[in-house]
Amino acid sequence: MKIIIAGAGEVGTHLAKLFSNEEQDIIVIDPDERKLAALDSYNLMTYHGSATSFACLKDVRVGSADIFVAVTPFEARNLMACQLAKSRGAKKTVARIDNAEYLGKKHTAYFNSIGIDYLIYPEHLAASEMMTSLRLPWVRNCFEMFNSQLIVLGVRVRDNAPIINHQLKDLGAFSQMLHVSAIKRNRETIIPRGDDSILAGDIVYIATTLDRIEDVRKACGKKNIVTEKVLIMGGSEMAEQLALMMGDRYRVKIIESDLARCEELSAALPHCNVVHGDARDTDLLEEEGISDYDVFVALTSNTEANILGCLMAKEHGVAKTIAEVENLQYINEAEALNIGTLINKQLLASSRIVQIMLDCDVDNARCLALSDAEVAEIIIKPAARVTRADVKNLRLPSGMTIAGLVRGGVGQLVRGNSRLQEGDHVVVFCLAGTIHKIDKVFS
Repeated sequence: MKIIIAGAGEVGTHLAKLFSNEEQDIIVIDPDERKLAALDSYNLMTYHGSATSFACLKDVRVGSADIFVAVTPFEARNLMACQLAKSRGAKKTVARIDNAEYLGKKHTAYFNSIGIDYLIYPEHLAASEMMTSLRLPWVRNCFEMFNSQLIVLGVRVRDNAPIINHQLKDLGAFSQMLHVSAIKRNRETIIPRGDDSILAGDIVYIATTLDRIEDVRKACGKKNIVTEKVLIMGGSEMAEQLALMMGDRYRVKIIESDLARCEELSAALPHCNVVHGDARDTDLLEEEGISDYDVFVALTSNTEANILGCLMAKEHGVAKTIAEVENLQYINEAEALNIGTLINKQLLASSRIVQIMLDCDVDNARCLALSDAEVAEIIIKPAARVTRADVKNLRLPSGMTIAGLVRGGVGQLVRGNSRLQEGDHVVVFCLAGTIHKIDKVFS
């Protein structure tokens, strides 16, 4: 597959590095030679220039691109680049935007008509992830797939969890309600087999169905948390998107250090209490009654400040904390600190684009974003070889597992004796570097 990425910023660079491990034909375009130089050690090509230049698009042979992704910091430039790429023959185009209004379904036909197939708004994706986390505060991550017919929950298990210290093949009492698809342990993600065990302190990624979520909570030894009051540190665009989604369902306070931004937020979010100040100031947090809040969300532009903010909130007794962690190298360390749910725009955007590459229905897809693993939603094609044997006999590559499927609109977990059928919608977990094997396995 030929992938052209316009923009070597945070999202574009992460995409390029991710796909360079997947044996894809990748070209990254950017006018900044220093950004391109940082990609020299990866298995890809770079082009110094502008993606809105006809000469540039001709040089990279954009007409042969399977997917053209424009993720520069400039919305207008991304939209224009996709229009030009599509007019020159690119099969699919994806543009990064910063306007939530464009995501409305009533505008889809217009954007398609001008050559833009998909729109990606990372801050909106992040806010959606946080909203899901607020609904289930006892989980680290929650991913709803196929219109919520399948749910994937990321949960840190403690000593009191009934499922710990048992091999997966011996979890008979729980096997009808959950499928352990991945385990994060000691900063490493494991795709487990039947003889693997769950240990205290593991973050387990569990596939289940909507009606079994409460059973999974009990199996993981978790208490339910009633969420009413939310304190947000930082008035970023992501914070504004989150506050808009929350509406008046929660009592929300935003602490922002920039006075002009406070005034903008007050006008845009009349249902929120906006406070001018530095949320890293412990005295200010105590004055604002941090101990009375159910959830603390750290969304400043500084990853370290967000992590420290969540640690302070934990010390003040806040049950649920959420941090934006933009430095990918910090994610494993932040998970080890047990600060709660981590949000990374790069992972969210790249996961959504992976879904687009795999021809999935992105309107219904929720994408798992881990630093070293991916999840794919696959529709089983006619005569696919995975339909010829039970799952236990498919000899899936190491680092890959089938978590669940939707058949006839109904979600179900996958067991060793399950047999896949044409038309099944299947959820596949795979470690980084193995997603390119999906086509070989499921074709």
